[in-house]
Amino acid sequence: MSVTIVGVFDRVDYAEKAAREIKERGLRTDDISIIVKNHDEQEGQSGEGMTNDNISDGAVTGGIIGGLAGLLLGAGMVAIPGLGIIAAAGPITGLIGGAATGGIIGGLIDLGIPEQESKKYETDIREGKVVFTMRTEEDKVEDIRNILQSNGAERVNTH
Repeated sequence: MSVTIVGVFDRVDYAEKAAREIKERGLRTDDISIIVKNHDEQEGQSGEGMTNDNISDGAVTGGIIGGLAGLLLGAGMVAIPGLGIIAAAGPITGLIGGAATGGIIGGLIDLGIPEQESKKYETDIREGKVVFTMRTEEDKVEDIRNILQSNGAERVNTH
């Protein structure tokens, strides 16, 4: 059975290092998503009226999520009304792109994370944390949990 494992990190480079280690161990990286708030945006900017087209600047994205763009599918910037500009990589990018249908919370729910937990992860993102998700089979959860923890995850949960 497939589950979603979630790690919360203080820094993007910790999450990136964990993703690289997962890849080096031969595990599938197509189902990894990483979400982080863009701290470079101007204070007070809500992201309303912005589209992926006018904020998906490769240089900006590269500065926030570093080498993840080459490691994970679908790296880009997404404007979430009330939250601001979010840098995301992996399958979550397409899921949160329709902010009107739930934004980050809706995207996390689509990945199999309960609504209450999804709200907590959105709060983590608001506070500057990095949320790492990965769909995987139950028999790989312990290996992935160990990788996330050894790379600095503050907490790791399975849903």
